[in-house]
Amino acid sequence: MFLWEILDNAARAVADRTALVDGRRRFSFAELADLSNRVGALAAGCTRPGERIAIVSDNSASYVAALYGVPRAGAVLVHGNTRHTVEEIGSLVRRCGATVLLTDRGQATRLEGLDAPSLRQRLVLDDALDTGGSDHAGTVPTVAGRRDGDLAWLMYTSGTTAAPKGVMLTHRSLLAASLNTTMARPVAADEVYLFPFPLFHVAAYNVVHHHLRHRPVVLLPRFEPESAMAAIEAERVTSVSLAPTMLAMLLDHPERPRHDLSSLRNVSYGAAAMPRELLLRCTTEWPAVGLSQGYGMTELSGNAVFLSPEDHRLAATTRPELLTAAGRPGPMAALRIVAHDGTDADPGQPGEILLRADQVCAGYFEDDDATAAAMGDGWLRTGDVGRIDAEGYLHVVDRVKDIIVTGGENVSSREVEDTLGTHPAVRQVAVVGTPDRRWGELVTAVVVPADPSRPPDLGDLRGTCGAMAGFKHPRRLVLVDELPTNASGKVDKRAVREAVAAGDGP
Repeated sequence: MFLWEILDNAARAVADRTALVDGRRRFSFAELADLSNRVGALAAGCTRPGERIAIVSDNSASYVAALYGVPRAGAVLVHGNTRHTVEEIGSLVRRCGATVLLTDRGQATRLEGLDAPSLRQRLVLDDALDTGGSDHAGTVPTVAGRRDGDLAWLMYTSGTTAAPKGVMLTHRSLLAASLNTTMARPVAADEVYLFPFPLFHVAAYNVVHHHLRHRPVVLLPRFEPESAMAAIEAERVTSVSLAPTMLAMLLDHPERPRHDLSSLRNVSYGAAAMPRELLLRCTTEWPAVGLSQGYGMTELSGNAVFLSPEDHRLAATTRPELLTAAGRPGPMAALRIVAHDGTDADPGQPGEILLRADQVCAGYFEDDDATAAAMGDGWLRTGDVGRIDAEGYLHVVDRVKDIIVTGGENVSSREVEDTLGTHPAVRQVAVVGTPDRRWGELVTAVVVPADPSRPPDLGDLRGTCGAMAGFKHPRRLVLVDELPTNASGKVDKRAVREAVAAGDGP
């Protein structure tokens, strides 16, 4: 089955049912399928099968249509982070060799100076669709020899090196992730789902997941507590996905008592662990709302391990240890914990988390070595350290890859380190994430000054990061005499994190 067939099937079965709410605009499944077809015709008219089309846009109905429509034409949709700088977007476009750039009007202006020789065409998506009108409907050519293992989306993710890797998501992997989630976290017959994340995140698979079940998605242009609550009230939203930081913003918002949020039945979260204090607040202030967690990553096309509402209720009362659990694998995923020597770890012992499922990506774009290292034996090496308890719950212990998750955004510590290391006042630097109640983690620079009598301040360091997105800039600075190293002479990041958390520096 192909991604766009989800819309086509829904358009035949429930043509007039609402598929998408985008501000004041409402789209039935028939209308959204038509819009997707128009995007597909637009893509087919300016690319050849297999070529990459990059999109840099805020959330919109046109973006949702592109999720389905670009793969419908046989092209690959490459998601660009709107928070990235022009230089970072240019690097992404050059890396994937995109021939077409789709933007909204605001991004088109911002990216006018983007340097990308591979681009043949730049299109403001809504303008191009308005110009084409309905003439594009029904004109997407059939691409011979198509398979569900063909590449549909390409998403670049931060890694342990400064160079991000392009994760190849296929029709099969995205549909498998949606099916696994549907079985682990069933969609109610009357569900109305609010999607508050940027569509350029892998969380966009949740849109596919709900459309697969013929249920409507309420789209926010960006997350703001007031607009989220207004949408929940106006559309009688029953479920929403939130990062814990977003959930805290809703609970803390002074206007919350003025909104009728009684329709809400489930809040699912991911990207970071739920602080116990926040869990208790939720269960106390929203006793009718169930919480569920998903553990996943871009390479898994979404979530593969789930912690249920019942698990959360137990965690808030008699089983507090469950709060540290990521959950149990969904019915379509297999899970292993592997020791350093490649053998299965003993029960309860930590090791690297490995997953095998149809939802695993096809590999990394034009990077055979990284693909072989991550999934050469059929199991995805997540780079996370975890353990499985006696009841089969996965507990994530640490991140091997040293990714910092701040406000739901992934930051490569190596990328920030490489940038800060160019500052003349910095002799050595380690960048780690430190816990923060609002953002989950803060990007923290632990610096050995070149001249201890004239150490850099946080403003100096942030000024060095001008070419990077703002969420990558350090928010905290710790000055130290030296950084701890391991037996091989490498900086021991775990020791750095533990020392900073203890408040006494490495």
